[in-house]
Amino acid sequence: MTTERYRLSFTTGGLFTKEAPVIAECYLALRDWKQTRDRVRSENLLQVRTAAASLRISKELVARLELLEPSELESLLSTNQRDRGYLLWTATCRRYAFIRAFAIEILRESYLSRRHQITFSDYDSFYNAKALWHSELDEIALSTQQKLRQNLFRMLREADLVSDQQIIQPALVSPVTAQLLARRGLDELLVFPASDSEIQRWLR
Repeated sequence: MTTERYRLSFTTGGLFTKEAPVIAECYLALRDWKQTRDRVRSENLLQVRTAAASLRISKELVARLELLEPSELESLLSTNQRDRGYLLWTATCRRYAFIRAFAIEILRESYLSRRHQITFSDYDSFYNAKALWHSELDEIALSTQQKLRQNLFRMLREADLVSDQQIIQPALVSPVTAQLLARRGLDELLVFPASDSEIQRWLR
């Protein structure tokens, strides 16, 4: 078994498209993630009902957003809704190797092979294949496995990468966002349903 265990804490919340800009703006003002977390919770910037919910959401979101560069966070605040979803999808893939692998091996490969839809069965086959090398996937309850699947597909919809019918939506990443992400390497763009030639067009 591999020693690198998958993080599997993405059971609720989706991409947090409404909450993420609040935290990004707070961080860009403070430039310190600990201070950002403290302010978000103490001032209830997310406007959630309970302290427990604020703690859970802020902890999860900070863990994702701190993997974005300051320039990417600035773009998160200024770009359109579609590219904001793409940036949040990227942050999620950076945080969760399991989701990144699914995006590359199932979502993108299905798109490249002209399969128009991804299904729960595709996910289950992927999950079972990864479980051969990641014992942690076998250790969680079936109900948690189902929540992971449900929330992953929710994030795909919120990022406009699949439709409500789970039809793959070709990514339309703007040149500005594509160039920002590609600063880390072209493989950052492989989490989107797009061909190599389409990716190259984004970068022109």
